Amino acid sequence: MNKLACILALSSAFVSFNAHAWGNDGHRTVGAIADQLIKGSAAEKQVQALLLPGESLSSIATWADCVKGTYCGPQSDEMVAYTTANPKHAEYHYTDVPYQLAHYEDHGVGTADHDIVQTLKQCIAVLQGQGNATTNPHNFTPRQALLMLTHLTGDIAQPLHVGEGYVGKSGGFVVPTQKQLDDKEAFATQGGNNLLLDDIRLTASSTRLMPPDDKPAPATPQATRAFHSYWDTTVVNYAFRRLGVRTPEQFAQKVIADNPVVAPNSGDAVTWPYQWADQTLVVAKLAYADTLPGAMAQQTSKTTGELYNVWPLSIPDNYPVPSSAAARSQLIQGGYHLASVLKAIWP
Repeated sequence: MNKLACILALSSAFVSFNAHAWGNDGHRTVGAIADQLIKGSAAEKQVQALLLPGESLSSIATWADCVKGTYCGPQSDEMVAYTTANPKHAEYHYTDVPYQLAHYEDHGVGTADHDIVQTLKQCIAVLQGQGNATTNPHNFTPRQALLMLTHLTGDIAQPLHVGEGYVGKSGGFVVPTQKQLDDKEAFATQGGNNLLLDDIRLTASSTRLMPPDDKPAPATPQATRAFHSYWDTTVVNYAFRRLGVRTPEQFAQKVIADNPVVAPNSGDAVTWPYQWADQTLVVAKLAYADTLPGAMAQQTSKTTGELYNVWPLSIPDNYPVPSSAAARSQLIQGGYHLASVLKAIWP
């Protein structure tokens, strides 16, 4: 686990915080941090002009997931209009750069013209008033741009939304070329969704490592959990518990009071998503450190009936400790980045 400690220390170069100190709670936390940080600023006035009565950055932070139609009940007319105009909207939430790399590069392996970095650039340009056929190919309105920016700034802080683990034909994680992917010499794991953790082992390990009052619900026999799901929700829950808070607003208040030092972004705000992606690749290395994929198997999709590849994933016994610390760091990153970019757009 020395490697994990080293990588966590490196990620702390971007965010430092008191040592005692993305599911729905993760996204709402990013929004809640930004809500507090922009209070009294010109950015707050511009944001409020684009929000509906009663809305906040925290409350809209899950909108881009809700439009997928499986999380939040019936779709509003606004959601239907957005999804109709953006049939690939589910692909705006991530990029699949090999986690071993240091930088996101345009047209690199795993990137796309409509991935999270490109979509964030588009949102920022629209809110800057620079939207045109080139910078705004999806024809986002300013409100849509704010809704997406709020959500995607959280997503890009989640390590598996940026760093992809590719498994080689002979096993182990590899850095593939596009040709190797096409020739089936290496396989994508869909942001860790196809890497499966033993939920029973993970729960037992987590129980040993958490304070006495933190008792996860027991796992069901032979339960498994997607690696991506673990990073979306479980590490956020652990981060909340270790901080002693229950709500995103409490989390935001506590971390802001600790006055974290967040490395500033540089240059035009429209370039910041590249910097955010590079920082998250640092944490993706932590996420995958000392993990090992097992033999490839296949499962059948319950929705499409198609076969897809899966791999059991072995993780270190004390994995919840560095992963929950990284989750806290990344939630802070997301909230401060969102506030910073809004203030840069509307100084």
